[in-house]
Amino acid sequence: MVKYNMKNVLVVILAFLMIGLQKQAMAQTPEMEVQKVIEQLFDAMRAKDGAAAGAVFLETAPMQTVVAGENGSTLGSNSVADFVNRIATTPEDVNLDERILDYQIKVDGDLAAAWTPYEFYVNDQFSHCGVNSFQLVRTAEGWKISYIIDTRRKEGCNQ
Repeated sequence: MVKYNMKNVLVVILAFLMIGLQKQAMAQTPEMEVQKVIEQLFDAMRAKDGAAAGAVFLETAPMQTVVAGENGSTLGSNSVADFVNRIATTPEDVNLDERILDYQIKVDGDLAAAWTPYEFYVNDQFSHCGVNSFQLVRTAEGWKISYIIDTRRKEGCNQ
């Protein structure tokens, strides 16, 4: 017959509780998962890794930019394939660095939206600022960017 010492039982219970709390603390929320995808995109851009940048997008995802002009704004469009190619063929002596200033992420089931103000630098020299607006969907492979639109400006930045 096994004798149970109350002190040993409490130690075992506390150990199981701590393991459970640790696992809960390590679990990522959907918002954290979405942020990680966006971080992967810009890490890939800095590394000039076109394949890694392309991997965070749905293949058919449109990319657009609101271009401010003297007579109003126009909308420029680009494909993920073109974007990936530009990243992969960035000259060795050119460093592109998009610095995200904040993440505002909303998730409803398998749909997420992220609003990310940014500053963009080329070779550590300020180029422009703006906001990215991402739409993401959760797929069998994880979160993927399904649409991105951004603004770009040189004035009104926190520089």
